[in-house]
Amino acid sequence: MRLVLASNNQKKLGELQALLAPAGVELIAQGVLGVSEVEEPFQTFIENGLTKARHAARRTGLAAIADDSGLCVDALGGAPGVASAHYAAISSHDTDREAQRARQDAANNALLLERLQGATMRRARFVSVLVAVRSAGDPEPLIAVGRWFGEILNAPRGAGGFGYDPLMFIPALGTAVAELGADIKNAHSHRALAAAQMLRLMREAWQLG
Repeated sequence: MRLVLASNNQKKLGELQALLAPAGVELIAQGVLGVSEVEEPFQTFIENGLTKARHAARRTGLAAIADDSGLCVDALGGAPGVASAHYAAISSHDTDREAQRARQDAANNALLLERLQGATMRRARFVSVLVAVRSAGDPEPLIAVGRWFGEILNAPRGAGGFGYDPLMFIPALGTAVAELGADIKNAHSHRALAAAQMLRLMREAWQLG
């Protein structure tokens, strides 16, 4: 089954494609089909994910899936939360999308460390909410949630992953997320947990795989 991914993030596309492949899902980034990103005005991952999935389905006429995810830090009252991707304000003059994302990630990480300076309680979790719809008006969207618990480091570690991966330490694995290989990350991450749940829902409700 072909699904439009309501994102133009190539790293997210790669992760989700690998995770959903067992059900025979082929993901197509919405940008390839000329679909622009939609506003995400809500305060919860579920509402924003549903908005993005319906937008992609409406613009393409195809089934769609959206991932709304972010980092929630207890000491910051759950922030950055739904604002995780654009936590820090930076100029957007770079025409290279991936270079722009790298600059944004670095600024986000720097701001997070600044706001946690002196904090002794650094518990946090990555949250991923996947929302899939068969059409823009689907009355029964599939919703899966994954949470990956860890602690925020005092300085970045590792060169892999993206987003806040260099600052997220996973006690159960004894390492920062950015130090994990893709296979290990895909077996344990918040997105992996949400994808496993989504696979079960797709098999039950959509009879895939």
